[in-house]
Amino acid sequence: MQPKLRGFRTFLFLILLALSGKSVSAQDWFRTAIGMDANKPRVAIADFTPRADSAKSHSILFTQIVRDDLQFSGILEVPSPSFYPPQAPSVPAELKPAIWIDPPTNANFLGFGNLTESTAEVAIEAWLYDVRNPSSQAVVGKVYRGAPTDLQVRKFAHQFADEIIGKLSGGLPGVASTQITFVSSRNGSKEIWGMDYDGSNQRQLTNLKSIALTPRWSPDASRIAFTCFAPSAGLTSAQICMYSMDTGKLVSFPRFRGTNITPAWSPDGTQIIFSSSMQGNPELYVSDINGGRPKRLTNANGASMSPSWNPKTGQTIAFVSDRGGTPQLYLMNSDGTSATKLDVPDKGYVIDPAWAPNGQLLAFSWRRPNDNYDIYIMDAATRQIVELTRDQGRNERPSWAPDGRHLVFESTRGGTRQIWTMLADGSQPHQLTTSGHNESPNWSPK
Repeated sequence: MQPKLRGFRTFLFLILLALSGKSVSAQDWFRTAIGMDANKPRVAIADFTPRADSAKSHSILFTQIVRDDLQFSGILEVPSPSFYPPQAPSVPAELKPAIWIDPPTNANFLGFGNLTESTAEVAIEAWLYDVRNPSSQAVVGKVYRGAPTDLQVRKFAHQFADEIIGKLSGGLPGVASTQITFVSSRNGSKEIWGMDYDGSNQRQLTNLKSIALTPRWSPDASRIAFTCFAPSAGLTSAQICMYSMDTGKLVSFPRFRGTNITPAWSPDGTQIIFSSSMQGNPELYVSDINGGRPKRLTNANGASMSPSWNPKTGQTIAFVSDRGGTPQLYLMNSDGTSATKLDVPDKGYVIDPAWAPNGQLLAFSWRRPNDNYDIYIMDAATRQIVELTRDQGRNERPSWAPDGRHLVFESTRGGTRQIWTMLADGSQPHQLTTSGHNESPNWSPK
């Protein structure tokens, strides 16, 4: 078979894939790289006190979401509420540190507060105190005011959790207020959807009544670039589409000849890189964010696709190519020079590269010979590899949270293709979607 034809067939195979764990013990280098220390401070979150019966349901909602956010942070430990003292403080004057330090709570920090609610507004007073240094000022002290709705209370809870995580992680941001975009066919056609990081507030963004794939957030989270099927030169083919979060509408992007897929953003948000067969063979091209002046970066026998731009340096691009026979990972400079293969020990298929925010680690999906697709992480400099999933269906399309401590991915472990999150060491897997088929998740940068 001719190399070009073989590459094109592999390319079509990967497109059809798009249409259609057990965690390992983390090595010291890996735990350091993802910023997850084994010594986690214990943060108790007391039940927030409702000031009236009307505030009870929202006080329960607020409390539970804060606890869940902190537990999933990867850097804190939240003791079970069954260990808590019976009396919870509602304001700092009621705080009795000793009873929270004692076993079985053994807290280092305590979050608490109260809710007041009317038909027009909910007001939440929230504090975090270092109970082992009770004479100090509050670590966090906030008052949240807004509409008395579940959605608004959820947002306030995520904000309070992120405040706590930011203070106790040395300033690294939390991800409780971030978003995840994904593709869902639950309403009949594959459309772009969005949701909160914990799976709540799922909503449809596009209504193309066609096929949408591979959404990618812009660095400022104002746009989503994705693969769509749209008319071009009298034919319907895969093209690059752009959705504005600000206007809720598509942004104009030119249609190119051939098949155009898998867009990705440069770290500064000024360029788009994508795979295109506009000149025959599927190669990687880079353009400005309006699709102007597309420049070819690769030139090889076989398809090049699924680029991922190093977010830390902006100087390196990871991508997938079958130029050697099967889809494998490659690195190249951002100008297309010095392409090198990232060898994996057992060969097989390697797809879906995604850089961690630190620019050091690459997550990817790897199908080893006689095995299923699973999520792995590689240190791009040393080529050390950690396996995160195994023997739990197909696990593909990993995407990093902006804190570098979480991943979102698609998995068939429950029978149907759904969106899951987990900590970057493979622990605490959470299923986020249940309705229809859901795939191609991408975590917002902020």
